[in-house]
Amino acid sequence: MERIPKVERGGELKRISNWVRIWVWGFVLLPVASLGWASEVHTNPLNRDPLVREAYQHFYNQDYPGAVGRLERFHAAHPGDPQPTAMLLEAVVFQELYRMDLLDTTFYANDGFLTGRHATADEDPKARDRIDALTDEAVHEADWRIGKNPNDVDALYARGWARALKCAYIAMVQRSFSAGFRLAMKAKDDEVRVLELDPEYVDAKLVAGVYEYVVGALPLPFKFLIGFAGITGSKSRGLEMLNDDGRRGAMTSVEARTVIALFLRREAKYKAIQVVRGLKSSYPHGYLFCLEEANLRKDAGEGMAAVAAYREIVADSARPGYFASAQLELTYFGLGDALRGQRHYGEAAQAYEQAAWAKSVGPELKIRSLLAAGECHDVNGERQLAVRDYKMAIDAGPNTSRADTARKRLRSPFRGV
Repeated sequence: MERIPKVERGGELKRISNWVRIWVWGFVLLPVASLGWASEVHTNPLNRDPLVREAYQHFYNQDYPGAVGRLERFHAAHPGDPQPTAMLLEAVVFQELYRMDLLDTTFYANDGFLTGRHATADEDPKARDRIDALTDEAVHEADWRIGKNPNDVDALYARGWARALKCAYIAMVQRSFSAGFRLAMKAKDDEVRVLELDPEYVDAKLVAGVYEYVVGALPLPFKFLIGFAGITGSKSRGLEMLNDDGRRGAMTSVEARTVIALFLRREAKYKAIQVVRGLKSSYPHGYLFCLEEANLRKDAGEGMAAVAAYREIVADSARPGYFASAQLELTYFGLGDALRGQRHYGEAAQAYEQAAWAKSVGPELKIRSLLAAGECHDVNGERQLAVRDYKMAIDAGPNTSRADTARKRLRSPFRGV
C-alpha cells in the first residue's frame, strides 16, 4: 500500500497537505462535460444506448432532474451492472453540487479554497445518503464481477469512476480531504489497471491523467519525498493523457477538456478560453459553459467586453427555455468582479448584492458577495452601506476567514489595493 512519508511539522507539512488537497481538487473539476461517442475506441456498449445519450444531453445543459429521471430508468433496466449505477451516481452528485453553488469555478481558481476557513455547505441528508448508497452499490457490483474476472475492464472502470465521484462530493461538501485522498488513490489505481489491460479504453485516461498532472505539479522537494512511497507523476504526461481523452474519449471527452481548461486557468494560461469556447459551441444552452467563457474573458482583462458577456447571460436567462437551470448568483458575482475591475464601484456593489440575495445562493458565495459589495461601497465613499454589508457577511458566516476580513473592514474602511 502506498503511503506518504512523514516530514517535519510546520510549513513543509502544511504545504504537502495543501498539495494533497489539490490532488483531490482535480477530481472535483468534472462537473460540466459531454460525450464524444468516438467509434474507434473501446468502451462499455451501454454507454452508446440512446437513453444514455439523451440523459447526458440533459445533464450537460444543467437539466439535472431530466438526467436523473432518465438514468433511473436505465439503472432499473440493468440490475447488477455497475456502469448504470455509476452514471446515475454522477447525475445525483452534480445535481447536489450545483444546488449548493459548488460548481463555481472562480472559487477554485487559486489555492484560497484549500487554506481558508469557509462556510459549511448546506448538505441535504437525503442526497448524502443516496450518494453513499449508490457509491456502495456501484463498488459492490463491480467487486462481484472483478471477483469472477479480475480483468473485467468495464467493472474496473465503473468502480474507479464511482470512487472519483464520491471523492469529489466528500471533498467539496464535507471538506474531508484525507478521506477524499484515499478514495482518489483507489480510483487512480482502478483506471491505471484498465489502461494496462486495454490501452484503447481512453475514458480511463481522465482520472489517470489528473493524477499524473497534479503529482507532476508538486514542487521538486516534495516530489522527491513522495517518490520514496512510489508516488510519481508528470505534468506533460498528464496533459497528454487528458488531451487524448478530450479528442477520442467515448464517455469523458468533454470532462477531459473541462479539466484541461481549468488547469490552464489556474496557471493563468488564457488559451483555456479556446477550449471553453469549443465546449460552448457544442452546448450553447449549457449555462455553466456560457458562464465559464465570461469568467475567462474577465480574467483575461477584456474589461467591458466581459461585463457585456455576463449581462448577455442574464438576458438569455430571461428568455423562456433558453437555460434549463441558471444559478444567476454566479453570474452576478462575476459581473461584480468585472465591473469592479473597471472601477465601476457602484454598479459592482449592486451586482454583488444581487448575488448575495439570490434565492438559491450558497452560504460561501453569499459571504464572498457581501464582503466584496462592502469593499466597493467603501471605495465609493458609501461607508454606511459598506458597514451594513460587512455586518451581514459576518452574520452569514461568523467563523469564516472572510468574516475575519469583514471585521477588519469594520475597524478601518477599505481603501482599495
